[in-house]
Amino acid sequence: MFDFLGPLNLWGGGFTGALLPFLFVLTIVVFFHELGHFLVARWCGVRVLVFSLGFGPELFGFTDRRGTRWKVSAVPLGGYVKFFGDDNAASVPDQDALARMSAAERKVSFFDQPVRNRSAIVVAGPIANFILAIVIFAAIFMVIGKSETTARIDEVLPGSIAERAGFRAGDMVVAINGGAIANFSEMQRIVSTNADEELRFGIDRNGTRIEITARPELREEKDAFGNVHRLGILGVRRSLAPGETIFKKVDPLTALGLGVGETWFVAKQTLTYIGRVVAGRESAEQIGGPLRIAQVSGQFATISLSAVFHLAAILSVSIGLLNLFPIPLLDGGHLLFYLVEAVRGRPLSDYAQEMGFRVGLVLILALMIFATRNDIMHFFRTMGS
Repeated sequence: MFDFLGPLNLWGGGFTGALLPFLFVLTIVVFFHELGHFLVARWCGVRVLVFSLGFGPELFGFTDRRGTRWKVSAVPLGGYVKFFGDDNAASVPDQDALARMSAAERKVSFFDQPVRNRSAIVVAGPIANFILAIVIFAAIFMVIGKSETTARIDEVLPGSIAERAGFRAGDMVVAINGGAIANFSEMQRIVSTNADEELRFGIDRNGTRIEITARPELREEKDAFGNVHRLGILGVRRSLAPGETIFKKVDPLTALGLGVGETWFVAKQTLTYIGRVVAGRESAEQIGGPLRIAQVSGQFATISLSAVFHLAAILSVSIGLLNLFPIPLLDGGHLLFYLVEAVRGRPLSDYAQEMGFRVGLVLILALMIFATRNDIMHFFRTMGS
């Protein structure tokens, strides 16, 4: 199994001081993805030949007592676990080697495992990414806390969507589309990620519950680093008095639930964005690759260590989702082949699998080229702004 550092990063920034934060974030996300494959493979009795962080020539490593080579390689854009019987890092079978194996060797090879075992080994990588994200988010809620700033509207901007919809200063937003709103940041996040979508706001106005429907306007906004984001804007503000922003630490069980919710939110918004791009309702310019991730890592490192871990959690969800796409070479492509095998009662032909892997390679390369092109264009736009 190999893990591709996918182009599902939706932010941007500068490169100064980005290398160490980038490698830190990347190492965490890739290590846990591959660890998922590794642990389930060992549990199923499969012999693991290599556990690599990165691709290309080995920089350093060691061999454990069960014969697995743990190494760090020269190109830090992913990683892979190579099983006994694999022809390469993408778990393409070595047919000649399989034909020469003894019964004992086939028993510990990946491709002689039943479909359920192979499927479990493959899906363990993305699941490990989701678990990592949940744990990081939960830790942040326990250590930093959850924002307790109420979703009170202190100012409605003239001529804004909010003014036309009927919002007033002093309104308290308590729900959006039927879901309870705990704080102003939560309301902002929902509004910003739902541009041009109709939202139903539950409002507490002087003790009376009313409902207002509004459609956030899509605008381009610059952040503190000069990056341009396409966001949904309602046109309201919250004026914070000194000490009014409170972060309340939560217990581990509550934090775990919040971590699950945060992970689900990131996954849902990522899939929604991809769906809107495919449908032509959203620009694909926000899709970024490793260059953009390096920029963002450096920017988040200037904020705080918790911000870097927060970025790692978001990227972990994105990489987990990307690797579940039904593209040959990725985990989802392997799962698709195993599904066909389970339905047919026998695997696809070697030729069909080889053609599938070639198509998958072309798609992945095209996606990387497109993401890198976006990164470069973003860099020049940032330099010119």
